Amino acid sequence: MSKVMVLDHPLIQHKVGVIRRKEVGSRDFRAIISEIAMLMCYEAARDLKLEDVEIETPICPAVVKELAGKKLAVVPILRAGLGMVDGILAMIPAAKVGHIGLYRDPETLKPVEYYCKLPSDCHEREIFVVDPMLATGGSASAAIQMLKDKGCRNIRFMCIIAAPEGVAKMQKDHPDVDIYIAALDEKLNDHGYIVPGLGDAGDRIFGTK
Repeated sequence: MSKVMVLDHPLIQHKVGVIRRKEVGSRDFRAIISEIAMLMCYEAARDLKLEDVEIETPICPAVVKELAGKKLAVVPILRAGLGMVDGILAMIPAAKVGHIGLYRDPETLKPVEYYCKLPSDCHEREIFVVDPMLATGGSASAAIQMLKDKGCRNIRFMCIIAAPEGVAKMQKDHPDVDIYIAALDEKLNDHGYIVPGLGDAGDRIFGTK
């Protein structure tokens, strides 16, 4: 079974509390989403592999640690996942970025694919799939299945707010994918929104309704 890690660092929890407030505007919401993603990336990347590299310091030769291979990719689920990309790239600037476009049918709540563009060597990379909200889990599960169908095997999923229903679906469909969450909320309401949640993350990031 996949690991589910709720990242309870005080800075993460404080920033999540701020973006839950309905009066927070898009500019501040975007900035804080990016900051949370950066802090989460720090934790989610804790077990990335390192290798020894010989260098010259201004004083003498030395052996230092570097990420092994640097084969990393960030794959946001459009459109809200875009809000998390810059924060992760601030920590891992060499990562490549793919995009998966899915929207949730308002009647069936099922994911519908409309776009997929990935690095050509995505199957060789450690992949961070990102989406601020894990509600029913349908979109996240479908996106990860798309990656697996293209040969990707080293996948992690990062979200800011999750519902227990979404976590359960992800663990059922993809028990090999570890899940990193900033806040695990109470439940989904009748419209498939997370309670208490923060509303529609995409609308709040981009100032749309």
